[in-house]
Amino acid sequence: MTLLKPIVVVAALLLALPQAILAETARGQVYHDANANLRLDADERLLEGIAVSNGEQIVETDSEGRYELDVSDDAIVFVIKPSGWRTPINRQRLPQFYYIHKPAGSPKSKFAGVAPTGPLPKSIDFPLYPQKEPRQFKAIMFGDPQPRNQKEIDYIAHDVVAELVGSDAAFGVTLGDIMFDDLSLFESSNSTVALIGIPWYNVVGNHDINREAKEDRHSDETFERVFGPAYYSFDYGPVHFLVLDDIDWKLQQDGKTSYTGGFNETQLTFIKNDLSRVPNEKLVVLMMHIPLVNVSDRQELYRLIEQRPFTMSISGHTHTHEHRYITLKDGWRGPKPHHHVINITVCGSWWSGEPDQKGIPHAMTSDGVPNGYSIITFDGSKYRLSYKAARRPTDFQMNIVLPDSVRFSEVSSTELVANVFNATPNAAVKYQVNDGQWLEMKRDLRADPLLQRIIAEEAKIENKTWRNLSKPGPSRHIWVAKLAQLSEGTYSIRVRATEPDGTTYEGNQILRVSGL
Repeated sequence: MTLLKPIVVVAALLLALPQAILAETARGQVYHDANANLRLDADERLLEGIAVSNGEQIVETDSEGRYELDVSDDAIVFVIKPSGWRTPINRQRLPQFYYIHKPAGSPKSKFAGVAPTGPLPKSIDFPLYPQKEPRQFKAIMFGDPQPRNQKEIDYIAHDVVAELVGSDAAFGVTLGDIMFDDLSLFESSNSTVALIGIPWYNVVGNHDINREAKEDRHSDETFERVFGPAYYSFDYGPVHFLVLDDIDWKLQQDGKTSYTGGFNETQLTFIKNDLSRVPNEKLVVLMMHIPLVNVSDRQELYRLIEQRPFTMSISGHTHTHEHRYITLKDGWRGPKPHHHVINITVCGSWWSGEPDQKGIPHAMTSDGVPNGYSIITFDGSKYRLSYKAARRPTDFQMNIVLPDSVRFSEVSSTELVANVFNATPNAAVKYQVNDGQWLEMKRDLRADPLLQRIIAEEAKIENKTWRNLSKPGPSRHIWVAKLAQLSEGTYSIRVRATEPDGTTYEGNQILRVSGL
């Protein structure tokens, strides 16, 4: 009896220890898969100094390409793609850079998670392939495609994918809400986006999770099966990219589940460890779903990035298109504001509004922006984000709101409104009548009048077969001016927005002034 008691106590203590202490050790090698057979052959080069992670700790391979990491029975081990190399890509153009270790598989859920993976393999090896990665390159950014069904996946195909097939971008990213809750559609959606022909990374959104999960760690099971880890990082050329999971899924006191914006301590540890390896001269791009200004533990993230000279971040979620500059008012302590982009959504306002001649809803967002996507052009530590409206010319960058005609006596009281979709708050916006002097316009936080007019007109239509547009909200990229006095005649009203970096957007509208 005196011998058994200590054993029982020790057993109880072992059961009480954190899972990570009881973890197994994952081992493997990273190698140049010269013959592309996804298997480490005896004559293939082993790669030193490649980072591998378990989602918290990060280690680098030794001179024989070896690494070791502790893993629990619910873990994903992944390689952090270095510059000048690529990982395998599957038939849906999804990067294959990870190994999922769930011996018992995912908990049962409506949409399938990960099947039981069995015992930890003796060696988890990661193949890499050399590729040219120039200093200048482009990446496509999709916000919230969010299809409810196959019909809406077809909208995505015809509205944005068709015009992007054969793109020269290095890769694309969907910034969450890949789906609208029906996770069985991942396969079809991924196959559609794959037609663009470039590697495609994915961020988890609040509509991409297993909503019956009772805790956050089980909310990403289907996402993990399809895409791998919900947060990770990779390099491309001179830029470091961090894909983050800011969907914090919680069981509330009333027994219901809901989400808030949050990273959690484990992910923040990964981010800290990841950034400790990234030189200060590199641009760091953080990609997430919920805007950073709406994340509960964003201050912890600020402390990790605010002293770096080159950072920017991008999200989706709000179904608007905005340039936010995070400053001391939000707790930012860096020497200059942090640029956060809330990206335009592919689905606009959830595929709502009257369908056009192709049967696709026009889906204008609540801040008056046509649905579409963005393209970021990188050049070392510099970048430029360009907005592209679906199936519209590249130079379509604003809507100008003016009446078709006004009376001579009403000209000076007529308001010119320009919604410059991709303008930052620092843009200088002016207007010109014919070849006259350029006159200042002032930025004004207000609802888009064109969107208000469209909503009013669509409200008159009876027996509609489509969903109503979202209620207009304040737009952060509207400029206004009262017209200067004009005599009778027909005029070209031009609007030009000029960004601090010299980027310009232009548009024009015709106005007739009558004497009646």
